[in-house]
Amino acid sequence: MAEGGDNLDHQGRSIDFGRTAADYERHRPGFPEGFFDRLESISWIESGQRALDLGTGTGSLALGFASRGLAVTGLDLAPELLDVARQTAIDHDLSVQFIEGRAEATGRDDGEFDLVSAGQCWWWFDADAATREARRVLAPSGRLLICDFCYLPVTGNVASRTEQLILDHNPGWPKAGWSGIHPEQVNALDHGGFREVESFSYVIDVPFSHEAWRGRIRTCNGVGSALSPDEVERFDEELVGVLAEDFPGELFVPHRVFAVSGVSA
Repeated sequence: MAEGGDNLDHQGRSIDFGRTAADYERHRPGFPEGFFDRLESISWIESGQRALDLGTGTGSLALGFASRGLAVTGLDLAPELLDVARQTAIDHDLSVQFIEGRAEATGRDDGEFDLVSAGQCWWWFDADAATREARRVLAPSGRLLICDFCYLPVTGNVASRTEQLILDHNPGWPKAGWSGIHPEQVNALDHGGFREVESFSYVIDVPFSHEAWRGRIRTCNGVGSALSPDEVERFDEELVGVLAEDFPGELFVPHRVFAVSGVSA
């Protein structure tokens, strides 16, 4: 769900999701099962399709597609995340090809895939270049699917309080306060030569222990992949205190699923 490498944050620091691979594996929730059920019910995915998952990260989308009979290739810049994805595929007896590469220049053949997907990573791409590349590798009437699974920082909840703490440690972090709705992703398809552009969204609560929430937040692009190890440790120590004082017990954090899809001309 991320593409690492030479992405830079708002302060010019390298964003490297490979540094957070262990936390991704243990604590980052993947797309829920109900999401894949919905994709199947509206025929956005079908068994037997050839799929390319851009910015696959630890393989949440790729593995979900493979479990429903798609022939999947997952592509990402971060080898550490791909190693996690490969092991998860082995553990669940799923066949997925995971390879290193860029969303904007995949190296795959023209018209090779029926589906190109990007989950929780589109903002790290050059959107115009990634859209052109998706069109190139899609077969006629192939589908581009962009989707996201974001916690919601609702006033007073643990996500909002955590983001305040992130901003204390990483001032100017630009991704605070997201609603989980991404019109720029719709625009990418509208202006990228796709037809039948449609979108949907819904909200579910995801349970976390304190330990799991801390691990989830260390995978945040404003924390573990941007701050130094010492800075991450100081942040985490403060988060422990906030959780103990203000949010005792199990956490239930609202997350929005958002998806937009279009068909190549």
